[in-house]
Amino acid sequence: MDLTQGTPEEKNARAKKMMLWFGIVSMIMSFAGWTSAYIVSRSRDDWASNVDLPQAFFYSTIVIILSSITYFLAKKSVKEGKGGKTKLWLWITLGLGVVFISLQFQGFSQLVANGYYFTGPTSSIKMSFIFLIAMVHILHLVAGIISLLVVIYNHGKGRYTAQNYLGLSLGATFWHFLDFLWLYLVLFMTFVK
Repeated sequence: MDLTQGTPEEKNARAKKMMLWFGIVSMIMSFAGWTSAYIVSRSRDDWASNVDLPQAFFYSTIVIILSSITYFLAKKSVKEGKGGKTKLWLWITLGLGVVFISLQFQGFSQLVANGYYFTGPTSSIKMSFIFLIAMVHILHLVAGIISLLVVIYNHGKGRYTAQNYLGLSLGATFWHFLDFLWLYLVLFMTFVK
């Protein structure tokens, strides 16, 4: 397909989708680097292989999966022309995103309460990786929440229709990526000890 063909709207949509995928690929590369370093670092003497992830991380996994479902339902509702349902699902998604971040910080509190820190004499390289990977994911989720707020605002202004919902679709794609990324990370840190 010739990418120079099409209406200005089609070209604009392709450009926005391409930018999103470039961003997603760069995030994949970053997390691949950190998880690779995690694997390589397991051979160090100060690796704490007996440390388990806090329960709050597993609860947050359930929450982020639910939020992906609600974002999917919001997209489905806008396609069906059901603006009220779209609004409801978007707000529920936002609430679940905030709950996810709250549970992540509870997980950090659980780690600290057990005597594990990001750095310092009671830390280990494994704990540093767990804190780093989870914190960077939280930062990306904050970006997802900002994009979700933009989607909610645009939906409130009536900018999405059953035929034109590119912004909502891009926001949903990014959100689903963050969901799958966290699922991968929590499974990785659970089973790669």
